[in-house]
Amino acid sequence: MQAFLRKEIMPRVFLTCVKSDKFKSGVYTAELVTALRRGEASLNAVLPKILRRGTVSASDMDAVAERLDMLYGARLEPLVRKIGERQLVGLAAFFADDAFVPEKSLLERVIALTGEMLVAPATSGGRLRADYVESERDKLIDEIHSVVNERQQYADMQLLAHMCEGEAYAVPVRGTEAEAAKITVFTATKRYRELLSSAEVELFYCGSAPFERVERASAEALASLPRASSAPLPPTQVLTEPKRGDTRTFTETLEVAQGKLSIGYRLGDAMLAPNYPALAVMNAVFGGCVTSKLFRNVREKLSLCYYASSRIDKHKGVMLVSSGIEPANYEKAVAAITGQLEAVRSGDFTDQELESAKKALINAYRSCDDSLYALESWYVDNARLGLNWTPDDMAAFVSLVTKKDVTDACRGVKADAIYFLKGGDAVEE
Repeated sequence: MQAFLRKEIMPRVFLTCVKSDKFKSGVYTAELVTALRRGEASLNAVLPKILRRGTVSASDMDAVAERLDMLYGARLEPLVRKIGERQLVGLAAFFADDAFVPEKSLLERVIALTGEMLVAPATSGGRLRADYVESERDKLIDEIHSVVNERQQYADMQLLAHMCEGEAYAVPVRGTEAEAAKITVFTATKRYRELLSSAEVELFYCGSAPFERVERASAEALASLPRASSAPLPPTQVLTEPKRGDTRTFTETLEVAQGKLSIGYRLGDAMLAPNYPALAVMNAVFGGCVTSKLFRNVREKLSLCYYASSRIDKHKGVMLVSSGIEPANYEKAVAAITGQLEAVRSGDFTDQELESAKKALINAYRSCDDSLYALESWYVDNARLGLNWTPDDMAAFVSLVTKKDVTDACRGVKADAIYFLKGGDAVEE
């Protein structure tokens, strides 16, 4: 079990430290947190990729690579993610823990380089370098375009675009090809300066160093960070009911051999006072683990899906079912998935099903302790909700969830939209 501390170390700059002697390496992330908005998502998403290309003292990739080699092979990677209706963009550093190298100031040097990338990138004529902007813009366009080849990811994205039309949640985390194509050195530089002064900053560290040391190094690295006054970020909009009343259906045809079925649900009045452990167990009983009703009944027993699973976004109050089916089984699959949700709602599941779901979740939470990636994701995600739970805390809360808690969590869940991606005879890659 790790000890952690969270503190606002500068105006709207928050540092979370998890102290652990378990790992031979450490992680440090620095992310700008802003509202997810159409028209800005692509600009925001391209920035960490541009910043990673060079700094004032290491102006190109070769110089950056040399600096990282000198830091015992540390890695610095761009970060782009979506948490509710927030977009987080920044950098993640992975490096050897001081306990395992002769250099005892490695942490400070890694944080200094990360901070320099964030606040002092390579520029030309007072702007971000045009060649870096254009190169990363083109890569971003290719990245956005390639999503269509990941058929289930594409289907889920299309479902949310239709289901949440008019809501910020509908905006893809990297924006759209059309938005990305409009990026220029002028718009990228302008947006970078806006974000640097107005965005919240989320810092995270996991390793053996004490909090005070990480705080001091972070404050020094970000000393030149502009902090203009800014209104608080708007809360994520949570709808407890489908927007149009009845469930809407959307169909698209592409050259795929296997149909992709995505169903989106609103979690109902459970989001008025969320019981997050109960919601997690409800999802696990329904479709969130290999002992779930979707897996055992729709996939294994009825053979209606090649796969079927569910997941919840606790920030938005949305549940998503993703499945691969034969197009001819569309109506049967929708009916079967609906039937399994009704079973959970009515309490038609055994004590063994409940305990298996809880055990799967508890194992998953406890396994967070084995991964720097998982720990970083856990603490940053929960920080955005104002929760100070450790993975062990969540495991303990889950162990106390009752059957009634699950049925209460499921009581108001309603299908909002169905998206079905079907195709002809072409073989899917």
